[in-house]
Amino acid sequence: MKVLVAAPLAPAGVETLAIDHEVDVMTELSKPELLEVIGGYDAIVVRSQTQVDADVIAAGRNLKVIARAGVGVDNVDVEAATRSGIIVCNAPQSNIISAAEHTVAMLLAVARNIPQAHSALMEGRWERNRWTGIELYGKTLGILGLGRIGSLVAKRCQALGMDVIAYDPFLAPDRAARMDVELLPNVEAVLQRADFVTVHLPKTQETANLIDASRLALMPAHACIINVARGGIIDEAALADALREGRLAGAALDVFASEPLKDSPLLGLPNAVLTPHLGASTSEAQDKAGTQVAEYVNLALAGEFVPSALNMQGGPLDDTLRPFLPLSEHLGRLLASLVGDGITGEITVEFLGAVAGSDCRVLSLGVLRGVLAAASTEPVTLVNAPIMAEHRGIHVREVNDPQSGDYVSVVRARCIRRDGRAVRVAGTVLQPGDRERIIEVWDTPIDVEPTPHMAFFRYDDRPGVIGAIGTACGEAGVNIAAAQVGRRSGGGEAIMALALDAALLSDVLASITASIGAHEGRAISLP
Repeated sequence: MKVLVAAPLAPAGVETLAIDHEVDVMTELSKPELLEVIGGYDAIVVRSQTQVDADVIAAGRNLKVIARAGVGVDNVDVEAATRSGIIVCNAPQSNIISAAEHTVAMLLAVARNIPQAHSALMEGRWERNRWTGIELYGKTLGILGLGRIGSLVAKRCQALGMDVIAYDPFLAPDRAARMDVELLPNVEAVLQRADFVTVHLPKTQETANLIDASRLALMPAHACIINVARGGIIDEAALADALREGRLAGAALDVFASEPLKDSPLLGLPNAVLTPHLGASTSEAQDKAGTQVAEYVNLALAGEFVPSALNMQGGPLDDTLRPFLPLSEHLGRLLASLVGDGITGEITVEFLGAVAGSDCRVLSLGVLRGVLAAASTEPVTLVNAPIMAEHRGIHVREVNDPQSGDYVSVVRARCIRRDGRAVRVAGTVLQPGDRERIIEVWDTPIDVEPTPHMAFFRYDDRPGVIGAIGTACGEAGVNIAAAQVGRRSGGGEAIMALALDAALLSDVLASITASIGAHEGRAISLP
């Protein structure tokens, strides 16, 4: 497959991509140029400068993944990508240490006026008295957003002797207590108490201009504010007014509402420390971002789960669940085939046994993807499967049960057909070797390995059926690799599952179904 690297990427990242894919590095594309070439690529890797908007996504007819070599994805239209089934992923762990260290550097720089004193000395002025700073020891640091980076900043500043308070609506109080951080109920409470405030929030509709003139007015006049997170969270015009009028002692910003920064009221202010978005600009962070995002692109193009996918409605996929994802998709395909005339309404997905103790939402997406792919001409991915299901009136109900019968873990999917008959399929993964097994079809126990070409028949149990099916397949030139019969009782209804070396054509399937008097016959192809 083809990958476009549209922004500077560490050589190690390019090398990782090039192992299995054709990689083109074009880092200076204008939007018209990008629109012209994007249609030929399966993946694009960008940084913050490249805008991947709805126009680019529409032109990227082959795109399967948009990867951001960094953390923020403000430059990607995630909603448009989701509608198109395109995975949007980033490298969330790549720059957290670099960003935390840059925050501390900015904190020290604004506290001790280091850039201003340096500039004065370089210009031949010895201004020792003018640039008197303040100690951090014993001061209160307010952190807005105590996520990965905020937590690292807290730890480092506590080592400097600072008291740490924070606001984070998603953080449990007991976790904050374990970090020796006092959690406050709102932003205003942090601003009123802190000597230094550092912002570590995502840029969202709710956080845009969060720190406006009214909130800046809550801060003590001796306080300083730092932002190494995302531009636009602090109202820069209001901040400049507060600094210029002495209502705030200092500010240190690495990110801005509009970048590159060219015309800003903050430029030239003696109590403002500004850097050009350097939070992730270390060789270590660049190497990690390049290799991480390359690995995730490779996973996406291989059709595997991407841990950093931002637009997937599912939880993490650990090593225990990973082999169940392809099984779930196979069960979805099989369920759709057995239903035959299209699924609407509710699909119940059951997670039984050991697997029930995990977050299995991704496995439900796998079932959905299998169900929808069986009848859709559009590409179906784990990303757009929920949207496509909603449009078709399908919704999923999940059931977790620690009891699984004879198997350690079981995934079962069931629904009601239009004729009122319940259809149920189930599977498991056996060890060693992560071997998939289908263990229930049409509500009947069976044990068969899923293969690319399969056929299933439901009939009244009697002698001669196996031979008749074998003869018919032989006459059609289709070799049977394996056959399994399942039944609940002798003389009742039985099912036969065939693993085939080639697809069973519809006329052959109809002929076999009629010749053995089967209630139903289905042929499917599995991915």
